[in-house]
Amino acid sequence: MADPTSRSTSPPAALVLLPTYNERENLPVIAALLLAHAQVRVLVIDDGSPDGTGAVADALAAASGGRLTVMHRTGKRGLGRSYLDGMRAALLTDAEVVFQMDADLSHDPKYVPDLIAASRHADIVIGSRYLQGVSVVNWPLRRLILSTFANWYVRTVTGMNVRDCTAGFRCWRRAAIARMPLDSITSDGYSFQVETLFLALEAGCRVTEVPIIFVERRVGASKISGSVIRESFWTPWRLVLRRLFGARPRATAE
Repeated sequence: MADPTSRSTSPPAALVLLPTYNERENLPVIAALLLAHAQVRVLVIDDGSPDGTGAVADALAAASGGRLTVMHRTGKRGLGRSYLDGMRAALLTDAEVVFQMDADLSHDPKYVPDLIAASRHADIVIGSRYLQGVSVVNWPLRRLILSTFANWYVRTVTGMNVRDCTAGFRCWRRAAIARMPLDSITSDGYSFQVETLFLALEAGCRVTEVPIIFVERRVGASKISGSVIRESFWTPWRLVLRRLFGARPRATAE
């Protein structure tokens, strides 16, 4: 693995984890934008989408020359479970940095080089919506209030000094994922982002943020639900209590 302090100007090999559920219209667009970056490969992790997203992904893989692959999940659905399976798969590749991204075009692939560049001096780079004020487009006021409150709430309960704790656009160095206790992570939905960030900081990972402009999805429906909000409310307290009274989770063996 390349030394993160290396002066080499060649970009590291990057693998983008792209969970999908009913994203057949968005997937070809974001896949093309990601593969326009020469160093990027894509792993689509489809959760049995009833709209045929998996078949679209397979067709893209066949035309990609090996740069796009597909994981068809058949177990319990969920964003967190998809990312955990993707991270385990990433450790079996030669990728030096691993991305989390949404497939709905809310995370613009044009920022990928910025996050990769920042990863030379950090273990985790967050594409942050709140580093320079509020950088969100097309959100209703209710959604914006909910998101900003959620980040304030997470920072207050956990003490994490990160502006965008719930961000889903992240770049991990391979070694940082190997230090994570993947088998002990239980959160799903958006609280998965909070739990993984908390555990990464507990493991001594260096975290930095890069400003992005987040644009609400163009096609399809948001997957936020009441159960997701309830889980997000309790997760910070569970993490703090586990830090105070629980056993330290074991890192994942690479």
